[in-house]
Amino acid sequence: MFQPSKAPFARPVLLCMCLLFAGTLALAQEAGGDLVGGAGIFRPRNPEAKRSGNPNRPVRPRLTPAEIEEKYQDAISDGNDARDARKFGTAESSYRAAVNLKPQDARAFYGLGNIYVDQHRWNDAEDAYRKALEFAATNPDVLMALSFVLVEPRSGASNAKRFTDAEYFARRATQLQPTSALAFDRLGAAMIARGIFNHDTETALRRAVELDPNLVVAKVHLARVLRHMNRYAEADPMYRSAIDQAKDAPTLVLVAEAMQSEQSWADSEPVLRRALDLDARNPGALFLMARVLSVNGKYAETEPLLKTVIEMSPKFFQARSILGRSYLGLERYDDAFKTYEQAANLASDADRKQLTGAFGFAGVGDGYMKAGRAKDAVRAYSRGLQIDPANAELQTKIAAARAKTTP
Repeated sequence: MFQPSKAPFARPVLLCMCLLFAGTLALAQEAGGDLVGGAGIFRPRNPEAKRSGNPNRPVRPRLTPAEIEEKYQDAISDGNDARDARKFGTAESSYRAAVNLKPQDARAFYGLGNIYVDQHRWNDAEDAYRKALEFAATNPDVLMALSFVLVEPRSGASNAKRFTDAEYFARRATQLQPTSALAFDRLGAAMIARGIFNHDTETALRRAVELDPNLVVAKVHLARVLRHMNRYAEADPMYRSAIDQAKDAPTLVLVAEAMQSEQSWADSEPVLRRALDLDARNPGALFLMARVLSVNGKYAETEPLLKTVIEMSPKFFQARSILGRSYLGLERYDDAFKTYEQAANLASDADRKQLTGAFGFAGVGDGYMKAGRAKDAVRAYSRGLQIDPANAELQTKIAAARAKTTP
């Protein structure tokens, strides 16, 4: 866990997880693109704030420093309360209000990063944590949070640089807080993300387990490293021990994500069902369960789960991407087109290109063609081509679809 520091950040109470993306591109597309990398439950505790005793908090034309601090603390508290209630839009507004009051105080940026992590908005979270780091360069919590976000694989060519930065920030956290088990786990996770499965990675993770034998995430990471080193006799008992220790929903989600990162979809399903029995609206558990169901072709069962996730995290690109894939599987092509359009509006430039292929607008167009709706197929293919103008396959499909519309 994060250890308390002198900077104004609190110690998180939930474990975090970051496992390197594994599997083929086809399977990644089937699961909705980027497989998220095991990050669904990272949740540092809210930034500290002490609510004022003034229930009205009147606005004055000019505020004294004490009044600014009072309003700032209240805005942070409001953001924390909204985040805990999973009202992310409200939380974001409160933290942004705090930024406007004290634009050089790291806590509000840290709070923004936290809610973006909750919603798997990795680019936004990275930006927020980097901003926090500008004003709290030696705060281990910020360093670990930023390291965590940076190991989330994203589309594009910058992952190698992010993974290297993640290792640097985690290593800096271990130097600043040498008794923090989580700092050493973050270091090990960053090295795993870089594909480093050697003695140094093992040493970092063993240090994490020594410092906190109950840190399940470190055991999962260490077991994975040992497996890659072909030391299964050591790895398998440790992995089973971690599963046995997982008693709460966040930890069960962590274990399930570890399983999914190694394509053990069937093994992850009962673990996720246990998590949902404990917390039926846990966003990470809902999303991972929907991913399992999508991989197994149980598309009708994914819809209610993903709609709940989207209700809580409206800007979660991957949830909409998998929902669109489910509609394709159900041959609900109008719903698929609409959902992919919504996903395209949320995606980064690199992620948006995921939506042009067979599990995107091209797939929708193919479905329309199969249904004898050539004009709609032209519309779907054209939307994909708008995203990726150099896509020769889509150009060919458009020509074929237009030929079908000619009397």
